[in-house]
Amino acid sequence: LLELLTRRQDVRPGLPMVRRGKEAIQKEEKQKEANEKNRQKSIKEEEKERRDLVLKSALGNENKGFALLQKMGYKSGQALGKSGEGIVEPIPLNIKTGLSGLGHDELKKRKAEEKLENYRQKLHMKKQENEQAADQFRIRFKTKQEERKMEGDLRRSQRACQQLDTQKDIDVPKATWFWIEPEEEDKKDEEDKKDECTSSDLSVSEKLHILTAYLREEHFYCIWCGTTYEDSEDLSSNCPGDNAADHD
Repeated sequence: LLELLTRRQDVRPGLPMVRRGKEAIQKEEKQKEANEKNRQKSIKEEEKERRDLVLKSALGNENKGFALLQKMGYKSGQALGKSGEGIVEPIPLNIKTGLSGLGHDELKKRKAEEKLENYRQKLHMKKQENEQAADQFRIRFKTKQEERKMEGDLRRSQRACQQLDTQKDIDVPKATWFWIEPEEEDKKDEEDKKDECTSSDLSVSEKLHILTAYLREEHFYCIWCGTTYEDSEDLSSNCPGDNAADHD
């Protein structure tokens, strides 16, 4: 009974499977190490190792080229040339290992440079397009602001014209658009319709120029000064000009 108890095995569930997994991994690692040790080097690998070993070692007296240089007075570590202006280290050896033809690497490099240059040009063109779009936006925004300002000046001129004409007992404006028109009108005669057609052909700036000129000539009034002068002489001598730019 005692012998059976001492020989009792651990029967926890899953433990044998874990052990078998660990043993398989260890066996696989040992097999890899053995394969690495027993693996035979390829011909290319052996050639590379021999070439690297030769390139790392300095030339000796057994080298015919080095022996000829020594006969001509050359010493190890000395630069080539009569005056010592040549190279000291040998020209590096570039081994071609790929299957591509001669000049392929240069062609590949040139294509990469061309691709990079095209990419830079595209970036430059995109930047120019963005700058032009920004300039056009600023121009449109400025134009819109100027149009709004002129529309405001035109409404002020219309109100001033209506007030000044009324003070002079003028019942009918010189042109229908000289006064601010009411929002609702019952009926309009044919003459008013003709005047509206004529006025619709004029731009805001043209209307403003015509109306401010009428105010100056008829009433000696400047909307930008906000002043009614005594006469034309008083107007010309005291008013800076007949447009908004002169008053800025």
